[in-house]
Amino acid sequence: MIEPGKRVRGSRTGRPIMVLLDLLGQRWTLRVLWELRDGPVSFRALRAKCDDVSPTLLNARLKQLREGGIVELGDEGFRLSSQGAALAGHLNGLNRWAKGWAQGNSQPGD
Repeated sequence: MIEPGKRVRGSRTGRPIMVLLDLLGQRWTLRVLWELRDGPVSFRALRAKCDDVSPTLLNARLKQLREGGIVELGDEGFRLSSQGAALAGHLNGLNRWAKGWAQGNSQPGD
C-alpha cells in the first residue's frame, strides 16, 4: 500500500511528496487520473480512454489510487475523491504550463 510515511522508491523517509511522486510515476497512473478529471467512468470506458491498457494493470492502478484515497468507486463508476479532485486541479496547472512550454513561450511561474 502506498501512503505517506511509508518507504517508497527513492525515499527511505516516506515524505509525502516523495510518496506522491512515486505513485504518479508508475505507468498509467497519471493517465488514469487525467481521464477521471471530468467525472465518473465505468471500468470498460476508462480502459478504452486509456488506449485499451491491460485490465490487469488498470485494476492494479485503480486499487493503488483507491487505497491512497485519490479514487473512489461509486454507482456510476470510478471517480476522483475530493483529494483526487484537488490533485487534478494541480495537474491542470501543469497542463497549462506544459502547453506554454511546448509553444516555446513559457516563463517561470506561468
